[in-house]
Amino acid sequence: MLELILDLCNILGGFLLAIGLLTLLPRAGDDLGRFAERLAPFRWIVGVAALVCGGYFLIVHLTSGPKVFHFEVVGIVVGVLLLWDRLRAGRALPASGSSGPGLVLAVFGVIAMIVGLQGILTPD
Repeated sequence: MLELILDLCNILGGFLLAIGLLTLLPRAGDDLGRFAERLAPFRWIVGVAALVCGGYFLIVHLTSGPKVFHFEVVGIVVGVLLLWDRLRAGRALPASGSSGPGLVLAVFGVIAMIVGLQGILTPD
């Protein structure tokens, strides 16, 4: 069950991070933007869940093996990025966008969505 929560957090968190690129899609951009606005108040919940699940699996796989997987590393990074404002960690992150530092965030969001989908489709 925790694997599913981690994968869903990677998908939703990646979506929230990649919305700057996703709004540029020709026919779906406006709808995705509206969905992201509705999901934005729950950003911190997704971040906490990603940190908890990713941290749990990181500890389990570091202590009892078999190896550290990319699912939990991406989950931890997604959680930290989503909670960046609440953590008060230095300066604010750039907004997700189609150029500059925001593009790096958006590309990582797309990667996180792909990793989340891979986690759901990969048999345990």
